[in-house]
Amino acid sequence: MIDERRTDRRDFLRIATQAGAAAGLGACLNGSAGSPWATVARANDAEVFRPAKTADNCIFLWLGGGACHVDTFDPKRKGDAAAKKAGSYYDAIDTAVPDVQVCEHLPRLAKQMDRCVLMRSVHHDVIDEHAAAVNRVHVGRPPTGTTLYPSIGSVMSHELGADGEGVPAYVVMGYPSASRGPGFLGARHSYVYLTDTDAGPAGLQRPDGLGPARIERREALLAELRERYRKSNSGDRAIEAYIDTSVEAMKLAGPKFMSVFDLKNEADSLREAYGGEFGQRCLLARRLVESGVRFVEVSFNLNFINGTGWDT
Repeated sequence: MIDERRTDRRDFLRIATQAGAAAGLGACLNGSAGSPWATVARANDAEVFRPAKTADNCIFLWLGGGACHVDTFDPKRKGDAAAKKAGSYYDAIDTAVPDVQVCEHLPRLAKQMDRCVLMRSVHHDVIDEHAAAVNRVHVGRPPTGTTLYPSIGSVMSHELGADGEGVPAYVVMGYPSASRGPGFLGARHSYVYLTDTDAGPAGLQRPDGLGPARIERREALLAELRERYRKSNSGDRAIEAYIDTSVEAMKLAGPKFMSVFDLKNEADSLREAYGGEFGQRCLLARRLVESGVRFVEVSFNLNFINGTGWDT
């Protein structure tokens, strides 16, 4: 019976590659029982090759709306708007990787392309809907009506945690959204978000004139009240998660983490090299990673709303 299910380009390439690899492996095995391929074939099927990790942190630049792919990393042949001929508006230039070109306005990045992973097959099947695409990129799957899945930042928080005491694992520079949330992982693996990069997260800023001794007394009282509430609601997972999160938040309000937001400690030459408002957020992301934050998302427009920002 003929299978009439649709096979797309990606499935075709995957099947063809697997078939070719299988044929080549069979030839090697037939040629010599003592070949390295034969050794691989005899290995335990449960053993899967996993390359060693090379990165411990991630800075995720979210360019709300985004520059057009044909004007950046996926240039096409030149078009002509007057003649209604589709194509790129700008010329393409060679990069450090043979046969890979990018837009002429990315000359510095072109020299570093051998350090980049360029994906030109990213797509989704929802037309003219920003929220669905935002969710797909952050979560890796379409939304469902039953399960709220965690974002990539929350997954890193769950799997690795913060790389140090007194810092969060996951920070978002921009306004919160469900697509960036922890989903079923719970509040413990949610993000700390900020919109004022000069002062840090608003909820963690301590009032002026509040000395260390007074802060210590307040924290001691709060700890006692929390413990009473925990005992009277034993077994409630939501309350347990909330209390654990509030304890972590108190640590983040300390001087170690809040000092990260003082960009004035950086040399003027470095701040100028990073450029304007968005560049300063990128510099702050670097400082956050250096302090032990695992995952930092930097929004191009802190107040990005559907249909505004950097849309082309």
